[in-house]
Amino acid sequence: MSERHYYRIEHEGQAHFAERHGQELRLLSAAPWLDGAPTGVSVGRAGARLLAPVTPSKILGIGRNYAAHAQELGNEPPKQPLVFLKPPSSVVGPDAEVVLPHQSQRVDYEGEVGVVIGRRARHLTPERALEHVFGYTAVCDLTARDLQKLDGQWARAKGFDGFCPVGPSVCAGLEPSRLAVSLSVDGERRQHGRLTELIFSIPSLLVWLSAAMTLEPGDLIVTGTPEGVGPLSPGSAVTVEVAPLEPLCFRCVADPLSPP
Repeated sequence: MSERHYYRIEHEGQAHFAERHGQELRLLSAAPWLDGAPTGVSVGRAGARLLAPVTPSKILGIGRNYAAHAQELGNEPPKQPLVFLKPPSSVVGPDAEVVLPHQSQRVDYEGEVGVVIGRRARHLTPERALEHVFGYTAVCDLTARDLQKLDGQWARAKGFDGFCPVGPSVCAGLEPSRLAVSLSVDGERRQHGRLTELIFSIPSLLVWLSAAMTLEPGDLIVTGTPEGVGPLSPGSAVTVEVAPLEPLCFRCVADPLSPP
C-alpha cells in the first residue's frame, strides 16, 4: 500500500481536510477516515495554513511504554497498559505557541507516535486490530511533572490547553514496525525510540483499549515516549520527527497570566 498524507488546513476562513498530491493539497468533503471525497478544489501546500490534522473525540495516552523511560522516572515497567486521557481541548497544530502554565514549575516534553483510528472498534482481536488503524502522526505529550506528582492522578498534568501538539499530517499506508520517533529541543536531539521497543505493541494496545471502550474514527492513541524526557522553558523550540512525515514543530511561551 502506498503512503498517503492527509492534512487539515484553513481555507477561506474554514477548516478543511485535504490530501497531498505533489505540491498541492486537494480539499476533501470530510475527514478521510469518514470517507471524505475530493471537492475539486486544490490549494498550494506552501501557502496553506496548517491546523491539527485530527479532531478526536478522545485522546488515549499510554504511560511508561518504553522500559528505559519507566526506569528514568524511577518506575518499574508496567505489567499491563497504563492508560490516561487527554482532553480534545489540549490539541494544537504545527507551529503553535504553547503556553507553559503558571501553575506548574516543570513542564516536560514527551515525543511520541500517534495512532489515528479509522473504523469504529470494540472488542478487537490481535489479528484484526491493525485493520482499524487509519494512519500515524507525530505527537508531543506535554506533562506538568510537578502537578502529576502532586495530584496523584494525571488529568490536570496532561490536560492543559496546548498540551497535545499534533501533526503536521496523518500518514496512511505505513508499516508501524518501521516507525521511530525523535525529539529535539533548540536543535539538540533529546529522545529517540523505535516502535519495536514498545512494551505493549500497537495491536495489543488496541485490543486492551477496545475491550473497555469504543474507539471512534479519528480518535488518537498516543503510544508512549522513549527515555530522555526533560523540562521546557519559555522560548524552547521543539521538533518531533516521525519519518516519513514532515517534522512537527512548536515553540513554548510564558503564561501571560503568571502572577508578577
